[in-house]
Amino acid sequence: MTLYYELYVAGSVSPLILAKLHMSFSFLVVTLAVGNLIGAFGSLLAGVTDRLGRTNLVVAGLLVTGVITAFILPTATSKWPFTIESFFVGLVEGICLVATPALIRDFSPQAGRATAMGFWTSGPVLGSLIVAVVASHTIGASPSPAFWVHEYKICGIAGLVVFLVALFGMKELSPGLRDQLMVSMRDRALVEARAKGLDIEDALRSPFKQLLKLDVVASALAISVFLLIYYTAVGFSLIYFTTVFGFSVKDGNGLGNWNWGFNVIALIIVGLVSDRLRVRKPLMIVGGVASAIMMVVYLEQAGHHTSYYHLAILLAALSISLGVAYTPWMASFTETVEARNPALTATGLAIWGWILRVTVFVAYMVLPHVVTTVNPLVNYGTTVQTYAAEYGPQIAFAQSHADLITFVQTHPQVVATAQKYATQAADAQKFAPELAAIQKDPATFIGLQSNPTDPTLQAKAVQDLGGGATGVAALQTVAANQAAIQAVVAAAPQLQTLAPYSAQLTQLAANATQLQALQKVPANVFPYLQAHAAAVQKAAKETSGQWKDWYWICFGCILFFLAVVPLMKGRWSPAKAKADEEAHEALVQAELAKLGTTA
Repeated sequence: MTLYYELYVAGSVSPLILAKLHMSFSFLVVTLAVGNLIGAFGSLLAGVTDRLGRTNLVVAGLLVTGVITAFILPTATSKWPFTIESFFVGLVEGICLVATPALIRDFSPQAGRATAMGFWTSGPVLGSLIVAVVASHTIGASPSPAFWVHEYKICGIAGLVVFLVALFGMKELSPGLRDQLMVSMRDRALVEARAKGLDIEDALRSPFKQLLKLDVVASALAISVFLLIYYTAVGFSLIYFTTVFGFSVKDGNGLGNWNWGFNVIALIIVGLVSDRLRVRKPLMIVGGVASAIMMVVYLEQAGHHTSYYHLAILLAALSISLGVAYTPWMASFTETVEARNPALTATGLAIWGWILRVTVFVAYMVLPHVVTTVNPLVNYGTTVQTYAAEYGPQIAFAQSHADLITFVQTHPQVVATAQKYATQAADAQKFAPELAAIQKDPATFIGLQSNPTDPTLQAKAVQDLGGGATGVAALQTVAANQAAIQAVVAAAPQLQTLAPYSAQLTQLAANATQLQALQKVPANVFPYLQAHAAAVQKAAKETSGQWKDWYWICFGCILFFLAVVPLMKGRWSPAKAKADEEAHEALVQAELAKLGTTA
């Protein structure tokens, strides 16, 4: 559980890591893929635990991953150090992927194997659950990109605590006891008696040659592709929830609580049921069929405005179905390996671990070519949404007044002149009749400036301004606004240059407030939106369909898993399985009688 918590913690903060370490989604996917490939060879290396034992590797692995997660990864300031350091965690996890179930097998007879494997299988899922629980309770609604460091430190410190517990509390069987087939706890006396004369070296010769058989390899491949949906959820469910359904980072991790919590419950319960019924294959079929059905139902929600709890219930049902299939498979696989050679359990699990990690590597390399929309959504989507929310009115104004914006951008001198002489331009319209009269008879009005009481000049000015009461009123207007009118006359050459643009300048004046708000928008906003907004909008429309394509691939993998189930060891009928157990018990008693011991 702890190792998987450390391995999967990146999934809870993946959008933050991408932003802080300047990492593209494609780079992240390749990093995860290569990490799984490294883990594959770690799994292959773990086959040596058939000779060297399991506990030492597990304890050492907990120490290494705890230190890296708590103290090394959080110091990364760019993508390459982070990537290289995370590869070490993947290598150790690949080793422990084999060592830990082998250790579980050593302490569990076949009659209780499914229950034991149910508890082991819950470890990776509990790791995912802890990731989701911790993240949903420690990450705020709008976390800073740098916040990912806190999640890694919490995770690493927890790992070091578990290392201390394992260092003093983890035990394992001696090779003589470990390398025997034990169907029930009553086999222990026979196992101990046989252990005294067991030729372990003979049983361990050419281990891979003994186990590279159709039933072992095909079943390992089948579960590996069956688990693609699980590994997709581990690595990308948060990105999926945020880009397809629009949930926040906090709510996306909250959905993970439902996903992994119900999966853990199913894993343990189905283990108990499988041991009680003494069969594995029927439960694998039931779980596989249910997973296929729930996958179709789940896919139908993509692209719709699905509520949080509606999606949570669907995730819970899908997770339960996956758990019903997986726990019996783990028990059946170890039994299939034991049927070949019980001394090579770790080797068989190493083959499975290698196939699993290589399968995930290939899948992660293919994923970016199927789901191409994630790059623009993850790399630019958040910024585009932020700009749209913060500057929405200004953006809408710019879009609806494109011609006016173009005019402002292409005629800066005209706009500057209009702004400088805005008062004179307004007064020119306000006093247009008076200015027209002054232009026709400038001498009269110049004379009035020096001799405003001259009756002859006054009479002439009244006549120029329309005569009668109208002329008198207009002359009074000229006298009262002499300074403003003189300013208009002085600015006449500049105002004349604005005449060809009167329509645009009228529109400019009517939208002065909006233009002022537009000028306050940072200079990088519109170039950024121009460069990325269209791609983000296009990706937002297409992302649901592309994710559906990927999940349909996962659906096909479930069908392949169902087709391979008959190759594995085990009965279909509980009655026949019980008869096999009784026959084995009779053989045990006969063997014990020969050895002169008692159960």
